[in-house]
Amino acid sequence: MAHNEAVDVVLVGAGIMSATLAVLLKELDPAIKLEVVELMDSGAAESSNPWNNAGTGHAGLCELNYTPQAADGTVDIKKAVHINTQFEVSKQFWSYLTKKSTFGSCKTFISPVPHLSFVQGDDGVSFLKERFKTLSKHHAFSDMEYTEDKATMAEWMPLMMPGRPADEVVAATRVMNGTDVNFGALTNQLLKHLTSAPDTQVKYCKRVTGLKRNGSGWTVSIKDVNSGNSRDVDAKFVFLGAGGAALPLLQASGIEESKGFGGFPISGQWLRCDNPEVVKHHQAKVYSQAAVGSPPMSVPHLDTRVVDGKKSLLFGPYAGFTTKFLKHGSFMDLPMSVRAGNIGPMLAVAKNNMDLTKYLVSEVMQSMEQRLDSLRRFYPEAKAEDWRLEVAGQRVQIIKKDPKKGGVLQFGTELVAAKDGTLAALLGASPGASVTVSIMLELIEKCFPNKASGEWAAKLAEIFPAREKVLETDAALYRKINVQNNVALELVEASNETESYA
Repeated sequence: MAHNEAVDVVLVGAGIMSATLAVLLKELDPAIKLEVVELMDSGAAESSNPWNNAGTGHAGLCELNYTPQAADGTVDIKKAVHINTQFEVSKQFWSYLTKKSTFGSCKTFISPVPHLSFVQGDDGVSFLKERFKTLSKHHAFSDMEYTEDKATMAEWMPLMMPGRPADEVVAATRVMNGTDVNFGALTNQLLKHLTSAPDTQVKYCKRVTGLKRNGSGWTVSIKDVNSGNSRDVDAKFVFLGAGGAALPLLQASGIEESKGFGGFPISGQWLRCDNPEVVKHHQAKVYSQAAVGSPPMSVPHLDTRVVDGKKSLLFGPYAGFTTKFLKHGSFMDLPMSVRAGNIGPMLAVAKNNMDLTKYLVSEVMQSMEQRLDSLRRFYPEAKAEDWRLEVAGQRVQIIKKDPKKGGVLQFGTELVAAKDGTLAALLGASPGASVTVSIMLELIEKCFPNKASGEWAAKLAEIFPAREKVLETDAALYRKINVQNNVALELVEASNETESYA
């Protein structure tokens, strides 16, 4: 009887999550044998593709939904601070990799772009002022600027101020050291770097058709979508990093921890402008507030995007609904994900989120003129001929059991791991890509606890001189790490300031 192929690790999906985890594991243990399998014919074809996500480089600098305001007017900054330090951890990993000859240039995937928040009306201004007052006291946000002066705003965002009513009440904050990240380019750079090492394979046009327990590991059944040939691979550890497809694969594993999870797919669309005469007047990512009743992922923003060296503008997102879990998926994805263990939470979410359902239907039914009206809240003089509709990637929001409500719809990301650490899956959406490195470090600590605290500890400390908790509280260390990262990633010039931190 023929033996199955055997590897240490199988990673399903060739997006930013799998690429990051694979490279991290290879750095920690160069002898590890791993295989990445991807359904599409290239890496980063779904959510990691630059046109399928906002690509902000989420750092909590401008995203207003990360700083909720309480009834008494106070603003909670915990989430913004945590996401900011997670992004600094991501930058540490990329900085470490730039020193390796097989990794390539950081300029292909990260660019300096200021991050701004923009609000309208007395309530919006009151909130932004309080947010600025609270955030700017924290060392991670000490460079933030605030203004209600329209002439200043015209300098910060020259595209957005002409054509506004003279009496309109507006305010903005700006942080100059924001970034734009092309996660598609980064993913493919990581995969290329990965395959330069021995005992690593990235295989495309491969569908995982089965997951079975096999002693202390898993047998993964893999089908070639072109030839129809199948093979089985034995792995000690399996990572399901396949975006929206991670949920059905997690269900197929049958692990106890998968019970009760469901998925709610939300699609997105953007207006895109490539006209260089328009693009040159907006060098920023500008976020505002979501409409009442709309989900957090629908926060409107006008973004500078840098893809393959060319600048474009994206405005949106406009939410939509489809039953597909992947952009290139099947309309049967949602109905096929219903199980005895999750039908209760899914029905509870459907009942408790009728407003969201109505909102998604209304978004889908919008005309191009209605979408342009939303854009003109940001950019009053926008011309229809400069913009076209671009379909974004799918996001599958998590549905979880809840003792009080029966089920809740969760916006964010969740790592689900088997108790024995042999399998893990990543579910959910934003701010996923920007904080990938932190999530994968959490996975390593959860699934490889003895190695993480033992033989891998020194290498982890070398790659990550400062993790999130210490960056949140140690101002001097935060500034030192931030400067080092920004110099290594060529976001700023090396200066005397850098030398003083050396």
